Amino acid sequence: MRDAVPVPDEPSPDTLTQLRWLRTPEGTAATARAAALLAEGADLLIGLARLRAEVGADHAGPAWELARLRARARPVFGADADVLFLTADTLEQAGRPALAARRAQRLLSDEVDSVVDLGCASGTDTIALARAGATVLAVDTDPLARELTAANAEALGVSDRVWVVAGDAVELVDAARGGEVAGCAAAVLDPARRAGGRRQLDPDRWSPPWSTVATLLERAPHAVVKVAPGLDHERVPTGVEAEWVSAGGSIVEALLWGRGVSSTWRRASLVRDGAVWELTADADPGPAPSGPVRGRLHEPDPAVIRSGLVSLVAADLGATLVDPTIAYLTSDGPTDSPWVSSYRVDEVLPFNLKKLKALLRTRGVGRVVVKKRGSAIEPETLARRLRGEGPGTATVVVTRVAGAPTALVCDVSG
Repeated sequence: MRDAVPVPDEPSPDTLTQLRWLRTPEGTAATARAAALLAEGADLLIGLARLRAEVGADHAGPAWELARLRARARPVFGADADVLFLTADTLEQAGRPALAARRAQRLLSDEVDSVVDLGCASGTDTIALARAGATVLAVDTDPLARELTAANAEALGVSDRVWVVAGDAVELVDAARGGEVAGCAAAVLDPARRAGGRRQLDPDRWSPPWSTVATLLERAPHAVVKVAPGLDHERVPTGVEAEWVSAGGSIVEALLWGRGVSSTWRRASLVRDGAVWELTADADPGPAPSGPVRGRLHEPDPAVIRSGLVSLVAADLGATLVDPTIAYLTSDGPTDSPWVSSYRVDEVLPFNLKKLKALLRTRGVGRVVVKKRGSAIEPETLARRLRGEGPGTATVVVTRVAGAPTALVCDVSG
């Protein structure tokens, strides 16, 4: 692999000094002591006071913060969290290890065993790639990101497969030739999509910008780029697969796969309880047909909606849309499809607050959950206004049916 282009960037002395001390045996012991205090239930003031007395005022704060972040990371990172080096920002931005491992497995193949991670942050992707067997060149302009990646690669036992260097993603992508970036057969890019604490909706304002994303996908067939879930489909280059991945009812990542990895046009993936369901289309399947509300209402998974594959789920369920512009499906019977959340439809009425409250009172409903799509109502506000004294519960869905504002009263119980 060729050397990456060095970038003159001065480190933050305090932060880097603290991180380097935390990597020493003394720092390891101090962090372990802080973790023990946290496990005992010590609050911030008492815990820090005890830690200062034992390790000194300069080191107590960093050790306490690292122990606290590791505790926060444990539900996602498991046992790895106990040795990871983190900051609050990198923990917030870090992807799920299981998803990183899934991406790494797909990106690598017999002819692809070296990868450049363009913007390594704290090393989440770098480590997943190394664990999958790749040699990884981890590149970042930020010296703290480089230090974190090196520390985590060492802590998790993959440092022999990882080289961490200073480099600029824009320059490396511009210099890509022969399908390689920085001498590597594959590339991973996760552009920063926030600036000044605000989300950047315009891809041209990402760092690196969309022009670098497009160039990478053009020059490196074996590449994967993380993008915003709301990315305009028109931005996706021809021959590049776009994938949306959901977990827990939310989209957790959106990916563009280079032409050497792409195997379909659009893909929706659903991760649940360690299993993965996938829905694919080689071309635009077009819209689902519309029809009247029937006995069941189905809310498609957000990955299905964002990938434009609602009509495939509709066909599988024998369902129709309640409105051509609304992603709610309806069918006669129940389903166990993982791609939808389903509700029994008990009442359908034009949306009118007074009539809706009267109906719920008649049905003995005192507590409701409000869902909406295609409506300006605030679900929490409406739920408070619909609250009554009855023992029953219901889900109220406010939407449009054939263009008309409509309330669907579902799953009435009690």
